[in-house]
Amino acid sequence: MSDHSEQQNLDWHEPADPVANVVLVDDHPLFRRGVADLLNESGRFRVLADFDCAAALLGELDQLQPDLALIDMHMPGEDGLSLLIQLKSRLPDLRVVMLTASDDSDHLLQAIQSGADGYLLKETDADLILQRLEGVLEGKVALDDEALLLLTQRLREPASNPSPHHSSTLDEITLRERQTLALIASGMSNKLIARELGISDGTVKVYVKALLRKLNLHSRLELAAWVHAHPEVELAP
Repeated sequence: MSDHSEQQNLDWHEPADPVANVVLVDDHPLFRRGVADLLNESGRFRVLADFDCAAALLGELDQLQPDLALIDMHMPGEDGLSLLIQLKSRLPDLRVVMLTASDDSDHLLQAIQSGADGYLLKETDADLILQRLEGVLEGKVALDDEALLLLTQRLREPASNPSPHHSSTLDEITLRERQTLALIASGMSNKLIARELGISDGTVKVYVKALLRKLNLHSRLELAAWVHAHPEVELAP
């Protein structure tokens, strides 16, 4: 009896994380090939197809049904921002990360406000790209250090001369909302925040919406960057 149980334990393996299906859109074929090789060799991702323009992907999107899309900002025809908006409209649950050479803070902000789940520069270290993309699958946001710095600087600009309205807005943020904000800044998904605070996913969503409204922001990425841009703001532990 015990021998059989021991054999069962030896044969049991913890289930591996499911492989995420990915599509790539970039007009540089060598870059696409390099990214595809990186993802396929990781064992965590499987590249279903790669495309050199937005129209090519949109024509096959319904058949592919990917989990994650990596798209460039600048491409012939429709640009990456237009493609991002269409992808989010057709597949709301699709994770979309901009993988681009553009370090323009306007592009970064526009992508985030349009629903991007991340913004990574092409020069980012390959291991860090994989790490950030795995985080996206868990509900985290994907920003490399340079993108986070760009976003932080943009969000800090209007705060250089704090106004009475700014202070009153901060006073309106409740203890639970401050706790939620701190956990968002640490990269936690709604599910992990709910577990940490002992509340439901739905309640976390209510807090996130309240934070976006009170701080006049548009996304979780902006909330995370807002915390970095305002170190003087005391957040609940």
